[in-house]
Amino acid sequence: MKRKVLFLCTKNSARSQMAEAVLNHRSDDRFVALSAGSSPAEQIHPEVVRLLSKIGFDVSDKSPKSVNLYAKENIDFVITLCDRMKEECPVFPGQPIVAHWGMPDPADVQGTEEEQRAVFSRTLKEISHRINLFLNLPMEKLDRLALEMRVKEIGKS
Repeated sequence: MKRKVLFLCTKNSARSQMAEAVLNHRSDDRFVALSAGSSPAEQIHPEVVRLLSKIGFDVSDKSPKSVNLYAKENIDFVITLCDRMKEECPVFPGQPIVAHWGMPDPADVQGTEEEQRAVFSRTLKEISHRINLFLNLPMEKLDRLALEMRVKEIGKS
């Protein structure tokens, strides 16, 4: 059975979309990744679409979603990627493991187009690194408390 991982950011337009795409691509059918936000944007940030497309992930048919869409679903892991969602994270049924992998929003960066692209690229690399750590956890060998602790530690890496 696939475990569900929900990535949360306020707008669901950048970090959480990146995390959903990367985990779904790398999970070898062990996980299904979802993403949502408390105040979804109108569209995925164009730089995220461009960057993910460049590495072979097509998100052109995706759009930001509200966290309310998943309010009654059993989720195994809820991972917040921004401080605001950490504070606003709703309670989900089934007692999922909740962790915070906070990082700055690349969409907030001011500067030249080149500087902005560099920040989006660094954010994707950081998310990819954390997802690799997540995928390498010996989940079947860890009890719930140990697993929760290890998933939370990833956010500090």
